[in-house]
Amino acid sequence: MSTREFTILTDVSLITCVVQRSKADAVVQAAQDAGAQGATIYYGYGSGVRERLGILGLAVDVEKEIITSLVADDQVDRIFERMYFAGELDVPGAGIIYVTKLDKAATYIPKDIIESIVDTQEV
Repeated sequence: MSTREFTILTDVSLITCVVQRSKADAVVQAAQDAGAQGATIYYGYGSGVRERLGILGLAVDVEKEIITSLVADDQVDRIFERMYFAGELDVPGAGIIYVTKLDKAATYIPKDIIESIVDTQEV
């Protein structure tokens, strides 16, 4: 039997937000201000109706920033809304944001933090 430990989280969701280049920092800051613990930013390419401007109507690849953040289910709505407006997704063609409910996720959480959470819930 292994002495290594990990904690399984069952009440979490993954928020994924795809935005125009240079918007990710503002989206991450808004998520953290709303209670998210962190986020991952990576880059991708996308195409769509708005990018059909090249020669002969060929689609032009456009760079996007993709932000993912693992958040507690009770914080999803608040963080989702803040990320939406920070990414200026209320403008046509600006990007998309969506939530994926996770069955489980695993990470290391120090015992003292787990104990403080358990103590808080018992009160």
